Parts: sequence; C-alpha cells; structure tokens
Amino acid sequence: MSHLKLSLSLTDPKPIFKQIVDAVRVLIASGELAPGSKLPSVRALAMEQTISVNTVAKAYNILTAQGLLVSKPGLGLFVDQRRQLLSESEQQKKLDFAVTNFVSDVSDLHIKQSVIIDKVKNGLSKLGPVSTDSPSSLEND
Repeated sequence: MSHLKLSLSLTDPKPIFKQIVDAVRVLIASGELAPGSKLPSVRALAMEQTISVNTVAKAYNILTAQGLLVSKPGLGLFVDQRRQLLSESEQQKKLDFAVTNFVSDVSDLHIKQSVIIDKVKNGLSKLGPVSTDSPSSLEND
C-alpha cells in the first residue's frame, strides 16, 4: 500500500502520532487494511503528511508493540497476519480498560450522556458490522 487514508489535524488536541495510531487501528478494524497489507515507509508517510519522520516512527512503533504491525527486514511494515482472537476474558479486560479510559477522558467535558452515546454509536458504525462469532454478549439492556 503506498497511501494511507489519514485525516490528521494540527488543531486537534490529540498528538499527531496518536492520531496516526488511532487512524491505522480503525483502518485495520474496518478491513480497509487487511492482514498482510503493506504500509508506506516512515519517510514516505512523513513526506505525504508533511510531518516529522520521528512522529511517524513513534506511531509505527506503538502499533508494532500492540501487535498490529510487523516489520519484515528489507521489505517494510505490514499488518500482522498472525493476530489471534482474544479469549473472552481478555476481551472483557481490554473493554473494561478502554471504557475506564474513555469515561475518564470525557468526564471533564460536561457533555450530556446522550450526546456521548450517540458519538460512540456513530464511531462504532464506521467499523462496519460487528462479528457475532464470539459467544460473549456485551449487551446489558
């Protein structure tokens, strides 16, 4: 892949490297970046986005540490094909951690809960259909 669909914003309070990490995670989760897909080199993405090479390298290092990307020496960086599904308890732990962080991040914004829920639903809808292969049920209605 020679181009990543990234919308980076210098006015966003989130650092650019974190915007890259989040965008690549969404592209992988949505299937736009399939396992085995090649990513642009650090230098190529930095030039394309007119940002620092160090910023791209930091984002790629985080994604690699998270097990989403794998480096193949001499070939480049790829979406990891060996990603294994998490066990139900691992899914719950990751979800609990993410929810705790999210609630902490939005608690000081003083935004109505209904607005926050709508934003979350909209964000989830961008990921496409949710897999129902797992026996876990996260619905508490």
